[in-house]
Amino acid sequence: MIELYYWTTPNGHKITIFLEESGLPYQIKPVNIGKGEQFDPTFLSFAPNNRIPAIRDLTPEDGGAPLGLFESGAILEYLADKTGQFLPRQGRARHQTLQWLYWQMAGLGPMAGQNHHFNLYAPEQIPYAQQRYIKETNRLYGVLNRQLEGRDYVAGDYSIADMACYPWIVPHERQQQKLEDFPALQAWFARMAARPAVQRAYARAAEINPAPAAPTAQSSAILFGQTAEIVKRHS
Repeated sequence: MIELYYWTTPNGHKITIFLEESGLPYQIKPVNIGKGEQFDPTFLSFAPNNRIPAIRDLTPEDGGAPLGLFESGAILEYLADKTGQFLPRQGRARHQTLQWLYWQMAGLGPMAGQNHHFNLYAPEQIPYAQQRYIKETNRLYGVLNRQLEGRDYVAGDYSIADMACYPWIVPHERQQQKLEDFPALQAWFARMAARPAVQRAYARAAEINPAPAAPTAQSSAILFGQTAEIVKRHS
């Protein structure tokens, strides 16, 4: 059994997609990040970065105490190794898959996230910052499009690399990107959206957070105003 500490963000969706694809039993523990639930001391005991997602594996392979993990890429790699699914065990194919997982973690996610912040959430419009991240998101879409030319999935076979990338492409309109500008990416996006497990994962999101609220001054302060002192005070 996997306990998934989750909120309805792209990084959260990665893990529900994996769990729905793999059939691994899991239970969602909602962590409403707009209300500051990520500062709960119990959550921080295994998610010290005070970010979702995180998991607790109640039945780890070594038979010991529950294993807590944070960081969505590390969680995907761990679950893939635990189940033997969606990540080759060894060799070239494993490293090809992992490089695209790490590419998403280091590039697509952070850059698209800054795109979201400066275009949707920042209290003041800063044209340089907006264009900086719109253009970098566009560049990364181009990288992914080129990789997908002649392939059904990012690393060849369907893998955790696809699960990591897809939720960050879902909000392409908010990122001011046009999928028709990236034909191979657009075809992959439709292929991903048609997968029953992906549809179930997003249905779970709608159950957990059926009416996503627009950021308020209070939630924005929680999400975007964190310092070491604030984290210490909450925990």
